[in-house]
Amino acid sequence: MAANPRLERSAAAEAYVEHGFFVAEGLFGADELAELKTDLIRLARGEYPCKSLQPLPAGIDDAQALERILCIHMPHFVSPVVKRYTSHPAIAEILGQIVGAHMADGLWNGGVKCMQSMFFAKPPGKPGQAWHQDEVFIPTRDRSLCGAWIAIDDATIDNGCLWVLPGSHRPGVLYPMREHDRPDEFDVSPESIGFDAAAEVPVELKAGSVLFFNGYLLHRSKKNVSDRYRRALVNHYMSTQSILTWCMDDEVDAGAMCYGDNRAVHVVCGDDPYAEYGYRTPTNAVWLREYAADDSDEG
Repeated sequence: MAANPRLERSAAAEAYVEHGFFVAEGLFGADELAELKTDLIRLARGEYPCKSLQPLPAGIDDAQALERILCIHMPHFVSPVVKRYTSHPAIAEILGQIVGAHMADGLWNGGVKCMQSMFFAKPPGKPGQAWHQDEVFIPTRDRSLCGAWIAIDDATIDNGCLWVLPGSHRPGVLYPMREHDRPDEFDVSPESIGFDAAAEVPVELKAGSVLFFNGYLLHRSKKNVSDRYRRALVNHYMSTQSILTWCMDDEVDAGAMCYGDNRAVHVVCGDDPYAEYGYRTPTNAVWLREYAADDSDEG
């Protein structure tokens, strides 16, 4: 593995609290990135037992297998490779510095748990995602939501890197969302509105680098207009002290209400004060989100 540039806690926490994000460069080496690329192909080809990822016909090549994938949600529930990277020591070390850095001293126990993984392929010509805040979809009670965006390929402006609005997390405001009218640029997900985006900046990453960002931070990505993939594994984390009030697909189907503490999580570092309630694996957690039929293949 590539050398892990150790970050002083004060520097990491300061950047994260002030700007809502920071980049850790070179956390993963070529061998690890190759392992993730191989595992993405295995998932796309349906090589893991999974209801939503059925085996593909032998005549479909790897590029065709990736072409349809907007995102594979929750692959860590079937892939031991992805599960291992959600808890990778290089990731855990930094999460243990930043997830509760916004809290007053003594109010965070240093515990971090993972509740989500997302595998993006983003082939050439495919759209990005409009402005949004992850906290809208994954509510926490202490503003501890944190995304770790692992660049498997170089992420550049032309292949659709993330753009962020520095400091937009600080007010703790969740902006309203609406449908957008730019299907050539963005996928069908709604967009956040009601703010000034003039100060947005692109976050270009070398493969193996990781962008850590706050759940309230406004961010988006644009269309891949290059001839290269922009693959990424994105994992989401929160403090173990905050309960997770969301429902997985099988629970929604069963009529569950999202009031309790969802235990479909795993601890990445520190202590979990709710450990006595155990942990669970949902029945059909993995979800394949495909590109819409009219998403452009040009570009």
